[in-house]
Amino acid sequence: MAAICRNIQCMAAIFTAYKRKGTISMSKTVANKKKTVITKKELVKQKVLIAWSAVFVIYGFIFCYLPLAGWLMAFENYKNKTGLFHSQWVGLDKFKFLFSDATFLRVIRNTFCMGTLNLIFTTLTAIIFAILLNEFRLIVGKKVVQTISYLPHFLSWIIVTGILSDALSSTGIVNEILRNFGFVKDSVPFFSIPGLFWPIVTFAHVWKETGWNAIIYLSAITAIDPCLYEAASIDGAGRWGKIKNVTLPGIRPTIIILLIMNMGNLLNAGFEVQYLLGNGLVKSVSDTIDIYVLTWGISQNDYSLGTAAGIFKSVVSIVIIVIANQLAKRTGEERLF
Repeated sequence: MAAICRNIQCMAAIFTAYKRKGTISMSKTVANKKKTVITKKELVKQKVLIAWSAVFVIYGFIFCYLPLAGWLMAFENYKNKTGLFHSQWVGLDKFKFLFSDATFLRVIRNTFCMGTLNLIFTTLTAIIFAILLNEFRLIVGKKVVQTISYLPHFLSWIIVTGILSDALSSTGIVNEILRNFGFVKDSVPFFSIPGLFWPIVTFAHVWKETGWNAIIYLSAITAIDPCLYEAASIDGAGRWGKIKNVTLPGIRPTIIILLIMNMGNLLNAGFEVQYLLGNGLVKSVSDTIDIYVLTWGISQNDYSLGTAAGIFKSVVSIVIIVIANQLAKRTGEERLF
């Protein structure tokens, strides 16, 4: 019995020593990795990659960061004749005017609501469309549907709004169908009813971007291990069961990441579609921050006020992304940083 106990103690001691040795060796490995330095030879080896990276860094600095110096306009009473560095300094007066202006508060509401509707419906339709395409068994038919769904993305908003204007006009196809099937007696003035403007804008974004947005979800679906679908089939799961228990959990990280990134676009509800489809009858619901900036910054030559509105939009977008990322972090989901 004593011999057995001694053997056990010896084995424990050997295991402990081995564990310590392994820990030490792992620590040395980590330390060696930390000591890895970039040598001149490595830089020469990667010179092509470094050169191309430098091109994009310079491009980003010139066109993305250098123009931020123009933000000084928001704190000045900017005049063209005095320039950026000689205009009168007014501090936060432009921002105080913005938040005391009922028009600006209204365009914030419009922008946020349209941005939220666009985010919700474009995301849902893209996910649903990607899943439906994945379930499509005819390869030729699947490719044809994919190609057709991508095409609207490449159309400019001028063309899209032109199609909408023709389709929803008093003599358009939509009113023709409604009258012929007896739903209405007279044509519906779609562009004169404020309550219909946001749904029309949302429909335009969904129609234009669903096919394009579905690409990344479809790629995420194809990356799911086929063995999971085979296991679900063995367990008796049908198509809906596979979608619910395999497909949706498999693309969940992609959905979360894209949602966080797109949250920053809540205040980028658009400019062209609202500007082209809007009119005096729906102005109270069609104006966005971008249109407000155009009206004050360009039309009335108040560049300082337009810049202040742009700064507000940028700062709020950054704050929304950070909050969304922190919420994802706290709930254990995928996150950007």
